[in-house]
Amino acid sequence: MASDYSWPARSTRRHFFGKSAYGLGVAALANLLGEDLPAAGLSGVPHSAPRAKRVVYLFQSGAPSQLDMFDYKPQLDQLRGSDLPESVRQGQRLTAMTATQSSFPIAPSMFRFHQHGESGAWISELLPHTAKIADRLCIVKSMHTEAINHDPAVTFFQTGAQLAGRPSIGAWISYGLGSENRDLPGFVVMVSSGSGRNGQPLYDRLWGSGFLPTRYQGVKFRSTGDPVLYLSDPDGIDRAARRRFLDDLGKLNEIKHKEFGDPEILTRVSQYEMAFRMQASVPELTDLSKEPESTFTLYGPEARKPGTYAANCLLARRLLERDVRFVQLFHRGWDQHTDLPDQIRKQCADTDQASAALVQDLAQRGLLEDTLVVWGGEFGRTVYSQGKLTEDNYGRDHHPRCFTMWMAGAGIKPGTMVGETDDFSYNITEDPVHVHDLHATLLHLLGIDHEKLTFKYQGRHFRLTDVHGELVKKALA
Repeated sequence: MASDYSWPARSTRRHFFGKSAYGLGVAALANLLGEDLPAAGLSGVPHSAPRAKRVVYLFQSGAPSQLDMFDYKPQLDQLRGSDLPESVRQGQRLTAMTATQSSFPIAPSMFRFHQHGESGAWISELLPHTAKIADRLCIVKSMHTEAINHDPAVTFFQTGAQLAGRPSIGAWISYGLGSENRDLPGFVVMVSSGSGRNGQPLYDRLWGSGFLPTRYQGVKFRSTGDPVLYLSDPDGIDRAARRRFLDDLGKLNEIKHKEFGDPEILTRVSQYEMAFRMQASVPELTDLSKEPESTFTLYGPEARKPGTYAANCLLARRLLERDVRFVQLFHRGWDQHTDLPDQIRKQCADTDQASAALVQDLAQRGLLEDTLVVWGGEFGRTVYSQGKLTEDNYGRDHHPRCFTMWMAGAGIKPGTMVGETDDFSYNITEDPVHVHDLHATLLHLLGIDHEKLTFKYQGRHFRLTDVHGELVKKALA
């Protein structure tokens, strides 16, 4: 008698339910090749009326010194060179760079501060362009984090956890809200380096999807060659042939999806289709030849040079006006343990004009009212000098207890300051803002309840804000 022990008969219970669970996925795949609409987000999301449609996050990797840019402490001039009181330091954990120092000499900023705008915000001479938009900003002086070293601190800001493996903030937003542009990714990343030291490395996992489907990970745009890898067709393959190839490949993937129910098959097909559409959309996006001279006057001459922070800010505006949901710029070089006065001047020269220009450009195009702009690094810098303090030189170590970030645009109360620090910019004295609070507020402005945007993985429902997070209500308009 012939055996009836065929593959269907051998299907396991798990396999059966897996196939059933992805039945809707098969329909989605069937529609994918002819899809004319952007990818939808989760049902029921947004949870409330959004104030922001899109976000641009200007991440300053390496930790800018709040003492030299935003947190004005004139009384420190009288304490220059004296040891930081133990009553202020309170036994704080130190990094390996300063743990062996015999003293912790106070290093006042050597840069002049002035008040700007009707808000009267104190901003350093290092940031003349940012100073001009002071009344558009909400400056948060009371940020704090749990990490004291760069990699876990950057990972914490990007994923809500210090250990690698969680989805990035852009991936969470793409997962919840979907995309509004069918021809470009919903989440785009660009990286630049300062004209000073390059600083800490940045890894692709910082904009990864973690345990979410990989279709939600960020797409990194490069400054040389093709903006996106593998976007060009091989020699001898024209666009019509590429279309026929993708159609046939899609049919094969549909067969595999029906057989195995693996959601990554859907991701693979959607990424093939996105790459095909990007072959037409990306060259147009990155072609700056039609930008008027006034644009380069606004952003600065470096905006003409691919890969610079200024050029990335300009590309960010072009992405945002094409309704890309989440754009993140990483700029390296802020890790100034030594030679801070020289290094921070270079970093500010690289970033100040373009950051302010992006806010101004969005405003004049009517986009700032529904675009959220976020600026900041992974932690701050110490009031005491790392290494030798001299008349014209000092360095600063990592400081997670308090640092400054700013926000502007959709739903943000302009011309405001949130939080205060003590006379040493060492401890928070008013309105502390945790990393999870920032994330909760950002999601809220997009219409997302941070407690409801979850994903079940390994038996637990995870979210960006873990089990924490409160809205920064003083920052909201």
